[in-house]
Amino acid sequence: MLRRILRLGAIALSFLVLAVVVPDSAVKSTEFTLVKLDRADGVDVDPNLIWILAVGSDARPGEDMHRVRGDALQLVGMDTRTGAATAIGIPRDSWVPVSGHGYDKINAALYYGGPQLLGETVGNLVGIQPDYVFVSRFKYFQAMIDEIGGITVRNPVAFDDPYLKAKGFPAGKIHLGGYDAMAFARIRHNLIRGDFDRSANQQRVLRGIQARIHERAAAPGFIDRGVLTVMQHLSTNLSPAELYKLAQAVAHVEPGKVTTCVVQGSIGNVGGASVVLPFTEQARSYGDQARKDATIERC
Repeated sequence: MLRRILRLGAIALSFLVLAVVVPDSAVKSTEFTLVKLDRADGVDVDPNLIWILAVGSDARPGEDMHRVRGDALQLVGMDTRTGAATAIGIPRDSWVPVSGHGYDKINAALYYGGPQLLGETVGNLVGIQPDYVFVSRFKYFQAMIDEIGGITVRNPVAFDDPYLKAKGFPAGKIHLGGYDAMAFARIRHNLIRGDFDRSANQQRVLRGIQARIHERAAAPGFIDRGVLTVMQHLSTNLSPAELYKLAQAVAHVEPGKVTTCVVQGSIGNVGGASVVLPFTEQARSYGDQARKDATIERC
């Protein structure tokens, strides 16, 4: 039973970028965290719906990845009854109220109060409070992509970046290795709609990871190697039973029932800094659509 739990757990964590497959190391470090959030008493929670906020931490070596500004923000929901799943992308520069700190960019909530405050802040915007928050470092995300043999994404518009990818990414179906997947998910300055298009690209990378993991899951030793690395680098306050619950949820996700949307907004300026003024009604609309069945009918 324990072996089965670990196998399913590895698949689940990989789908949500909750697992990182990297070469073995003599030094065991915490490079990704899965945290169960405290929920307010009286909150009506559907046991068949699971919500996880996935966060990319831009922490430098030696920095606490829970006390810096978050980067990629994706609120992922799964319906264990139907196998549906959805991802709601939140531009990191969204200007929102942060409890106890006035208004600030939404990613600053991680710096002020760690995963708990960031989860609450995203939940207040969308209207769905996440059950869990996952935080990862980009270095290990990149290594995981290389270990699984890269991913395939469909890129709608060609783009480049003089620092991360000078030769750029062509439009169409493209294969990405670890570095290119990281660059594809992080570039924003040369995208037509900046943060909004970047968030959509992050969702394309998530879909690519899910497809690749699904393709290779049955290969001898593939999941076992992933499990060993997960156990070395994962920090969590979840019990084995809760990890198993997450694993079961992801195992039942059907690729044809995955929907993705990005919260849009206008560009503003606060104190000389460029910010995104999110369309809060749209964000709540996504939350209202997805709350009952993890499905968004229309972006």
